[in-house]
Amino acid sequence: MLRPNPPKLVTVVIALALILVGLSATVFPIDFVNAALDLVQSTLGTNIEVTTEIAWLFLLAGDALLIAGSLLPGI
Repeated sequence: MLRPNPPKLVTVVIALALILVGLSATVFPIDFVNAALDLVQSTLGTNIEVTTEIAWLFLLAGDALLIAGSLLPGI
């Protein structure tokens, strides 16, 4: 029997970041998310464009991470 546990804070923060990036690229643009993406890409020296397909994958990954964090202990 699975007993849901609250996910760790790191898991929630990563999942929310993935969901925000996914929402910003698909549904409506969020200015602070786009600014944060530009800052991260300039820091890392990359030029990765978030397409609609990648944004949908980010939305799916964020939801899956929250579910995994609540069902699996230690995540």
